[in-house]
Amino acid sequence: MLCVEAYSFVFMNKILVLGAGRSSTSLIAYLLSNAKTSGWQVIVGDYSEKIAQEKIGDTPHGKAIWFDIHDEAASASAIAQADVVISMLPSHFHPIVARHCLTLKKHLLNASYVSDDMTACHHEAMANGLLFLSECGLDPGIDHMSAMQVIDKIRTAGGKLVSFESFTGGLIAPETDPENPWRYKFTWNPRNVVMAGQGTAKFLSEGQYKYIPYQQLFKRTVSVSVDGYGEYEGYANRDSLRYLENYGLEGIKTMLRGTLRNKGFCSAWNVLTQLGCCDDSYTMEGVDSMTHRSYINAFLDFHPKHSVEDKICSAFSLSASGGEMKRLVWSGLFSDEKIGLQQGTPAQILEHILSKKWKLSPGDKDLIVMWHRFVYQMNGKRNEIQASLVAKGDDAESTAMSKTVGLPLGIAAKLLLQGKILQRGVVIPVHREFYEPILEELKSVALVLQERQIL
Repeated sequence: MLCVEAYSFVFMNKILVLGAGRSSTSLIAYLLSNAKTSGWQVIVGDYSEKIAQEKIGDTPHGKAIWFDIHDEAASASAIAQADVVISMLPSHFHPIVARHCLTLKKHLLNASYVSDDMTACHHEAMANGLLFLSECGLDPGIDHMSAMQVIDKIRTAGGKLVSFESFTGGLIAPETDPENPWRYKFTWNPRNVVMAGQGTAKFLSEGQYKYIPYQQLFKRTVSVSVDGYGEYEGYANRDSLRYLENYGLEGIKTMLRGTLRNKGFCSAWNVLTQLGCCDDSYTMEGVDSMTHRSYINAFLDFHPKHSVEDKICSAFSLSASGGEMKRLVWSGLFSDEKIGLQQGTPAQILEHILSKKWKLSPGDKDLIVMWHRFVYQMNGKRNEIQASLVAKGDDAESTAMSKTVGLPLGIAAKLLLQGKILQRGVVIPVHREFYEPILEELKSVALVLQERQIL
């Protein structure tokens, strides 16, 4: 008996998870649930060792450590102990982690978009037999895998894709915060939400290349109807064109990937972007004495008599009782409450103000909505498939966002350690060896893409 117990603590593989925030919750729980039978030790590193320890609990198969990516020696020491590194740090830290992983010859997984710095690691990762898997979360991640599964099925049946559209959104459940007119709260990194859409969106529409600069992005939305869940609005997401090759869709007429929001969100958010509230390029003056109202007023013309609300309505041709103003007022943007920061950029200040109302409360539940539309020709006829995936969180900690971002990464790590993933270099999960087993296991937690043939 003693020998059996002793052997159970001999770890065959060590998995290092960097970052113990909300998005890591389901990932860490999944890895720990598989640790005993798989012989893993799950090491969770975070700048707050206390938060990392809370995620680990009292399991003997987990270990919490203090981790600061800026401490080069300590970072290298932690990564050196691992077989697989899963980075849940902000995306701009991934290249630093990648350099350590290349030096120490460790596999690296993350859920973020592939940056130019990550792409530059491809040949060295290949030469060292390393998997650098990116975009293996929700969006990007499950969207890639679920789309490729349907696309490959259409191809196998002899069909030819002529149009592909995909939208995903992290929202809040209908019963959560019913007075919230945005129907939105922060369910992932708030900074990423405030900074979303920066740059120019690129896509194909009916054979024409289309470009939407940031200042127009939230004006040019499309309506999306999700079967059983109602109407939403979507805006174009970054660079859809780069996925033409990834998906093998060269020659397709329409290729559009976007972000999904509830109706009315984009027109109100457009006010904030047009004002300049999402600018992160400079630091504002006098922030320590600034109120929410004076922050908004800082972006408006001076007028001796008109209120901030009047000036907003005039500048954007809004009705004082319209949906945009209702959302801005509800957010507290016109209140005389002190901001509570000593300094900050416009974007940092906006994030701080919105966090006061957009932070998930303990009983809140988030909602993930994903929607794909495939139009294809087969036997001389036009065919269409619409597919959707909807998931609701359990509470403010065990969120649908955490599950859909973390579980694909956890499953991919398991498959890698089992020798079932042969891809190497910098890759995204568009290959069958990723999407088939990952999507199959996600079915066990009711994450299933529902397909509907449109006649």
